[in-house]
Amino acid sequence: MGQKTHPTGFRVGIIQPWKSTWYAKFKEYRLFVKEDDKIRKFIKKKLYAAGISDVKIDRKAQNTTVTVVTAKPGIVVGRGGQGIEELKQDVSKYIGKPVIINVVEVARIDADAQLVAENIAQQLEKRVAFRRAMKQAMQRSMRAGIQGIKVMVSGRLGGAEIARSEWAKEGRIPLQTLRADVDYGFAEADTVMGKIGVKVWIFKGNLMPGEKADQNIKMKSGKDNSEKAGRRPRRRAIETE
Repeated sequence: MGQKTHPTGFRVGIIQPWKSTWYAKFKEYRLFVKEDDKIRKFIKKKLYAAGISDVKIDRKAQNTTVTVVTAKPGIVVGRGGQGIEELKQDVSKYIGKPVIINVVEVARIDADAQLVAENIAQQLEKRVAFRRAMKQAMQRSMRAGIQGIKVMVSGRLGGAEIARSEWAKEGRIPLQTLRADVDYGFAEADTVMGKIGVKVWIFKGNLMPGEKADQNIKMKSGKDNSEKAGRRPRRRAIETE
């Protein structure tokens, strides 16, 4: 069997932040973990068409803040903010406590591993050839300015009797390097012949000590993503030296 480590969990606390930030006593801990899982699954199922990249949860005192990272914020917010109010009511009713919903937009869709994986899965459901779907997704991602991408699909590929795995990669993917900013995404395609799993690894570059991974979130002020992530743009650093 494979001995794979989850790329995000491997780097949490080093270059990656926690997806849930809160502190709980011993008796409350398991309840909060279960509640976080319920919130993520509920939002993902309800807003799958909006391209949900991530759901971040923050708890302070009695307040629960849920930040939805999406490729299509217009679908989530709705006309005049009606969609976000409806989502807030639905989530509050589902978990039995009030929540605050924030919506942020993904800066580069083709550099987000989760969205790339879901895009490939949707193409497989439409009966697009798996090699073609993989190749096109990799080409789009490389044009987005990443340094490497690896895609793996598993299942009854092309309607074959026996399930198998196939993968392709372009550029570099240093999975065991802790300072390497590697984004990981997983999605499943529900085809007529059964489920096909899609895994995507995207390498965005090595980080210097003290730098944090780029969260790929569009800033309201329009500043560069690399500045938000705590890293200086390399071109500017070279010029000042």
